[in-house]
Amino acid sequence: MSSEIVAKRPKAQSRGAIHEIAAVLWKNRKARIGIVILLIFVVASIFGPLLTPYSPKESNFSIMHGPSLQHWLGTTQNGQDVMSQLIYGTRISVIVSFSVGAIATFLAMLIGITAGYVSGWIDEVLSFLTNVFLVLPGLPLLIVLASYAPGKGMALIVVIIGFTGWPWGARVLRSQVVTLRSRDFVTAARLAGDSVGRVIAREIVPNMLSLVMANFLGASTAGLLAAVGLEFLGFGNPNQISWGSMLYWAQNSSALLEGQWAWILAPGLAIALFGMSLVLINFGFDAVSNPRLQEES
Repeated sequence: MSSEIVAKRPKAQSRGAIHEIAAVLWKNRKARIGIVILLIFVVASIFGPLLTPYSPKESNFSIMHGPSLQHWLGTTQNGQDVMSQLIYGTRISVIVSFSVGAIATFLAMLIGITAGYVSGWIDEVLSFLTNVFLVLPGLPLLIVLASYAPGKGMALIVVIIGFTGWPWGARVLRSQVVTLRSRDFVTAARLAGDSVGRVIAREIVPNMLSLVMANFLGASTAGLLAAVGLEFLGFGNPNQISWGSMLYWAQNSSALLEGQWAWILAPGLAIALFGMSLVLINFGFDAVSNPRLQEES
């Protein structure tokens, strides 16, 4: 994504800008496919309990059976329906993904925009903090924090991943703000007496909205993968139904050796499709930032 092109975008008018972005996203073929896939997951997460053929915790069925007409994805080691767990677990996985994305993006905006706009010693301190977090090994750090944190649960995982997933976004946003703060419309706002907060909120952020959304989608994708990884390693709550906990129990129950391949394949495919939908939508935001990409959609 070209920062120069993003910087040259005209000053956004809130409602008109949102309509323009929505139109470009839907016009982009890749983004349109991603939106449709994402909407399917969102609907499943909202109406999951109504869509499941059985209760996800009902254990009155035969154990470790492969796919059949009664159980399209087979059953677990406790005789639970895999498809019901897959649909029901969509809610937790979607919430985790977007929650991590929101936390990481908020911190990235707070630190990156502050560092890029204020400059001086504040920029040096925040840039140093960003660089420190960038060189820390991601997965080992998450494992250590999850191991020594009190209790286990999805909320804890969301907080840990969110508070460690902001540095890349902060660096990108800082670079963009550095280019925007010298633009004529920003200078005019400062000369007009606007406060720092007003300049950032009305002049800086609207002109980097697509970059912020791209950061949110990337952080959401990385957050879901990190959460699934921690759950698979046993650092989550195994009694909470999600895609990660399904993989955890499938691995512990030797699902592949028992011939119940669908128990592993189903959540793995759901994770891949969800991540792909966010990546495809991100192509649309690239088109929003770069008009030349709109013609290639």
